[in-house]
Amino acid sequence: MLITCQDASFAYEGSIAVCGLSFTVNSGDYLCVVGENGSGKSTLIKGLLRLKTPQSGSVLTGDGLLASEIGYLPQQTAAQKDFPASAYEVVLSGRLASRGILPFYSRRDKAIADENIKRLGLDSLRNRCYRELSGGQQQRVLLARALCATKKLLLLDEPVAGLDPRVTQELYRLIERINRDTGLTVIMVSHDIQSAVKYASHILHLRTKQEFYGKTADYLQTEAGKSFVGEGGATND
Repeated sequence: MLITCQDASFAYEGSIAVCGLSFTVNSGDYLCVVGENGSGKSTLIKGLLRLKTPQSGSVLTGDGLLASEIGYLPQQTAAQKDFPASAYEVVLSGRLASRGILPFYSRRDKAIADENIKRLGLDSLRNRCYRELSGGQQQRVLLARALCATKKLLLLDEPVAGLDPRVTQELYRLIERINRDTGLTVIMVSHDIQSAVKYASHILHLRTKQEFYGKTADYLQTEAGKSFVGEGGATND
């Protein structure tokens, strides 16, 4: 068990954004969080990152998981896309939380960065300026950065937003391969329900409260699953 929510609720600007959260994420799971606009997906992510405290209920972690050990890939802002550093420097910065008070990256930090650069096929881009990369290349760099921060949990917030269909599918397949080959637990927020049910082992469906949590195959048999998948997706938080 990595994360357990026990009847948790979270507020946003004084109002309850999402409530009734009761689910468990185990090591190796691939959980996709889906829901319509304003359903509380982004608020939940902040709660899992310990950036928000539950209004009620609790969020517990297991297997020694610390918030600083979660690999996080947020939605990019325009300013972040224009970051003036090399791809290698961006990937290596994923080791910042593990350095503590040490002023320099260690040999191990650099080895982990090199490993993830190779894993994501970024060798030819390592010395390129990050802001000169395409959207898909930037997302792979950020995914490598997130992988440098964790051996347990990868948290992705709309990782394919703004990408073209071909690059989108490539990134989804890459995330699935990482989950399958390394056993790394994945929690991904997505409005792309079609891909969610294709790749995820579990679905958490929110509508300002928990509508469903369980295995993807079971979700597809529910009324919520049938209607939502039939809509071809939903919109972002």
